[in-house]
Amino acid sequence: MQFSKMFVLNMGMLITIAYLASVFYKYIVIRASSRFKQWSSVLVLIFAGWISTVFGFQLTDEVIFDLRFVPLIIAVLTFRQSYSLIIIGVGIGLTRLTFGINEATLAALGNMAILGVVCAGLNIWMRRSEYRLIIKGVLVIVFVNVINSINIALLGVFSPTYFFSHIMPYTLPTGIVLSLLFSFILRDFQNEQNRILLIQSTNRLLSEQKEELQKAKIILEERAKQLMLASQYKSEFLANMSHELRTPLNSVINFAQMISENSDTMDQEDIARFAAMIDQSGQELLTLINDILDLSKVEAGRLDIVYEDISVSQLVEDVMSHFQLVAEKKRIQLLMEKSPDAPDTMWSDPQRVQQILRNLMSNAIKFTHKGAVHLTVSTEQWDEPERSGKWLVFSVKDTGIGIPADKHHSIFEAFQQADGSISRKFGGTGLGLSISRDLARLLDGSIQLESVEGKGSTFRLYLPLNHEKMS
Repeated sequence: MQFSKMFVLNMGMLITIAYLASVFYKYIVIRASSRFKQWSSVLVLIFAGWISTVFGFQLTDEVIFDLRFVPLIIAVLTFRQSYSLIIIGVGIGLTRLTFGINEATLAALGNMAILGVVCAGLNIWMRRSEYRLIIKGVLVIVFVNVINSINIALLGVFSPTYFFSHIMPYTLPTGIVLSLLFSFILRDFQNEQNRILLIQSTNRLLSEQKEELQKAKIILEERAKQLMLASQYKSEFLANMSHELRTPLNSVINFAQMISENSDTMDQEDIARFAAMIDQSGQELLTLINDILDLSKVEAGRLDIVYEDISVSQLVEDVMSHFQLVAEKKRIQLLMEKSPDAPDTMWSDPQRVQQILRNLMSNAIKFTHKGAVHLTVSTEQWDEPERSGKWLVFSVKDTGIGIPADKHHSIFEAFQQADGSISRKFGGTGLGLSISRDLARLLDGSIQLESVEGKGSTFRLYLPLNHEKMS
């Protein structure tokens, strides 16, 4: 009867320790590393075994009966590292030496060391066995209790006959029943802890999903704003485009009608002048249509690039001569400078390079009321990993109205000009910079902008000089 009371007291202490360990794990250990969790669990189980010994039944001055082997059973059922069970078994055995070193304590050390090795083997068996968990748990509990009783009989201070006949009939069944009870209680603790962890994990997941939804909402709102702006820009573009297309087309129709209706009374000079105006309006109309077609081809990826040797000097002179008359009419100086280190030839598409330069020069002259437009040709060496090598740089600098800093990016986007009223005031579709940027990318180059509102702008076209010629 005394054994039963002692084992029940041991059970109460183990339950208390399990509860305290659960609280400790819940509020402190749960955020620690996996290694810290493992070794803290090992120390708690060794401490539980020592507490069982402290509150054990003192059969004689040296012999104590208790449930110190129960922490090993728990370790078998919960641990994944088999070597930890040997450490726990030896650790509990060593705590028995705190009561003094004698035959009984040494026997207890040997018993717990053997149980540690046995439990390590059972742990491996449990992870490999296909039996249900409850069946494996019952078999482990019964087996450990039986091995513990055999060890005590063989290693203990009592004779095996006396132990088997007078002690084991009380200790073995009581130990098995209480071990099962404690395992079920601990299992309930674990299930509750798992539920708490699941709730915490679910809450974290919901919180993360809420943040993601909030971010997605912000992104969608931003995209909605962008779509509204795009719609606004396209509306402005269509309004400007209809005006730009109608103006030269009306000129062609009107002058053609005047020639047709008054051909008998008009002299040759008037006819020639009207024909020149028709030709100029037709060229403007053709330029507008080409801009739209080029933009469509670039966006569709159908614009062909034809590489050949280009005379840099001839290219620049052609661009300058194209705008000389326009600059003179606006009383703007048109300046050109070619750096001594600039090469005589380059390998690129002459039509597209000239198209880019004409767009840049046209804008520079258009938005400059007084002063000068300066075209400079030079070279630059870049050492960045993504853009290393030597580059040919065409710089178009003007003293015009400049561009606000917040518009430096948008002016390169199709249908998104710095200001819709600018296109109406100065004319043009506003597609030149967008087409130029796309053409520069197709030529493996880029366009960079420096501008201050009211102080002019500088556009730089960078084209690679290390292009390999096609065979």
